Amino acid sequence: MRNAFYTVAVLFFLISPGIAQEAEQKVDYSYLEDQFYVGLTYNFILDKPVDVNQQNLSYGLQLGFIKDLPLNSSRTFALGIGLGYAVNSYYTNLNIVEVGDDFQYGIVDSDLGAKRNKLETHLLEIPIELRLRNSTPTEYRFWRFYLGAKLGYAFGSRSKLVTDTGKDSFYVTDVDKFRYGLMANFGYNTFNIHVYYALNNLFKEGLSLDTGQELTFTPLRIGFIFYIL
Repeated sequence: MRNAFYTVAVLFFLISPGIAQEAEQKVDYSYLEDQFYVGLTYNFILDKPVDVNQQNLSYGLQLGFIKDLPLNSSRTFALGIGLGYAVNSYYTNLNIVEVGDDFQYGIVDSDLGAKRNKLETHLLEIPIELRLRNSTPTEYRFWRFYLGAKLGYAFGSRSKLVTDTGKDSFYVTDVDKFRYGLMANFGYNTFNIHVYYALNNLFKEGLSLDTGQELTFTPLRIGFIFYIL
């Protein structure tokens, strides 16, 4: 029995370096991080006219793919460039009325019995990120801090007003199609905070309410973003 034990011990000693080397060879030192993303946000509206108030839950959903381009040998510093889709809803008391090919803007009359009133935008987005993280080839839980910008194209914008007597829905062409802003994503492991601040007005320049107030909407989106390899 003792001889058998010694034999097994010697064999293990001889083959263990090969096992360790084989395991080491399976480690992917050219790994890439965080290439798919899904995000959910609450959409604030800054710089809005005095009489315009947010109502209900203004939300946003985003998803897409980002190409991870490591910039150092340890792959803790990288550049991310991607393509994604986003839908954002803004619930307010802003009344948009379609008049021929034009639109008029005011405040929803309380006598209408409005239940829901929103402006919804659909966008193609290009996120660009500088990525700092403390990941390793074998560690999938790590801290990350991604700072960058996001470019967008609003290919569809719709106004929808639901009242006691029915609903009115139509496309709004006064939304500025080209969107751009700053963003930051930071957190640990699965749950990460996402912040986006628009650098341009949601609407085209020169628009105003029927009261004469300038129509300005600056989106601020705060929520969560989830990354998948």
